Amino acid sequence: MTRLQELLKGQEIIVAPGAYDALSAKLAAKAGAKVVYMTGFGVSGASFGLPDIGLVSAAEMTERVRAIAASCAPVPLIADGDNGHGGPLNAAKLARAYEAAGADCIQIEDQVFPKRCGHMEGKEVVAITEATAKIRAAAEARESASFKIMARTDARATHDLDEALRRGEAFLKAGADILFIEAPRDEAELRKVAETFKGVPLVANIVEDGKTPYLGAKALEELGFKIVLFPVSALLAVTARLQSVYETLVKGEGLAEGEARVTFQRYNELIGLGEMLADAAAINEKTET
Repeated sequence: MTRLQELLKGQEIIVAPGAYDALSAKLAAKAGAKVVYMTGFGVSGASFGLPDIGLVSAAEMTERVRAIAASCAPVPLIADGDNGHGGPLNAAKLARAYEAAGADCIQIEDQVFPKRCGHMEGKEVVAITEATAKIRAAAEARESASFKIMARTDARATHDLDEALRRGEAFLKAGADILFIEAPRDEAELRKVAETFKGVPLVANIVEDGKTPYLGAKALEELGFKIVLFPVSALLAVTARLQSVYETLVKGEGLAEGEARVTFQRYNELIGLGEMLADAAAINEKTET
């Protein structure tokens, strides 16, 4: 049984902070995250300087999965696969690629192409038959059942909660392991989701300034959710910090004395320099003898 499977069977809610590159994933794991979530919103912005509106290719996302999964290992990685980057065959290909790249779970949603962030306005979804076909194709394409399929619907925004629940049921029948009803509007809607899908691993997506109530893990666990994502919290905080630092640096002043930062030595420790140099020395020693 994989670590993600163990956590899904456990009693406690899984808190999965968002990571957008290998460094953020490594730091999330070192901070004690039991699962890391690769945010497509974050990858679009941090790696390409682009908004999350479907501008990053499947190949580019897969390469980010590979780097992030390696960086946070052995902590499991849930990776955003957007809308599968096409039809059912594309979703199947992407699921295989993410699994081979080291992810433990792929998230696939039912938006049209080009898609957009789940907490933006103006979303559209494909027909339920097409969306269900993508989930079924991804589930059937994986090499191992231990690689999980997280099915997300954005139909709450485009239709209503009833349609989102209807799609959730269809996705589960198609082979989804984890269900993600995006952007319930209040606690009553969150409760309705949990009551409708008792016993199913459910995702709550908590986004700063987003459409869903900003609840903590304990409250969501009591409602009946199994996974809580905080996908962009770190990205938003780091963005504010980067703005401040660069505004100071371009003035030619450098960082002020006592400015919050890690030391140069501590950064190298966090990134694993000591272990890598020790490994290199051990290899050299074996080669020489």
